[in-house]
Amino acid sequence: MPVLTTERLMMRPLEDDDLSLERDLDSDPEVLRYLYGRARTPDEVWESHLRRMELGATVEGLGYWILYAGPDFAGLMMLPPVDQPGAAELGYRLRRTHWGRGIATEASRELLRHGFETVGLERVFAQTMAVNRGSRGVMRAVGMRYVRTFHPVWEDPLPGAEEGEVEYEITAEEWARRTA
Repeated sequence: MPVLTTERLMMRPLEDDDLSLERDLDSDPEVLRYLYGRARTPDEVWESHLRRMELGATVEGLGYWILYAGPDFAGLMMLPPVDQPGAAELGYRLRRTHWGRGIATEASRELLRHGFETVGLERVFAQTMAVNRGSRGVMRAVGMRYVRTFHPVWEDPLPGAEEGEVEYEITAEEWARRTA
């Protein structure tokens, strides 16, 4: 997987040595508010790290990146393959100190560029809780369009789960039109 850069950011592929960064990120319950509703235990982070490393090795050019804003660790960017040919799922998780600065949008645009122009993806989608206005704003800002709201059944639903989950997407054709 390549190192990806923008004017302000650098994303390098996730490595085994990054477990401590992932633990730091996942120790903040606010960062995980719309995913788990709480901080994750070190064992949970370790299990996720192992799955990320394994999945990141399945499709060349897709996977997980550690995000830096200048010299500062800013978060984790995700573009892993899914079980649909030619598709990947966009994801991002930023440290709170980097919220509200356009970093998730800038990094997501670079991942979309890479996914469509380098990897040759046909479709990228992203999902979040309907009440997660920040994440939905990033999806819209990078050109993704709303596809659907759905209501999964959760054993222990998070606050706001009654509003459902939303899915946004962008296709290679839409990306090409936006960047022409």
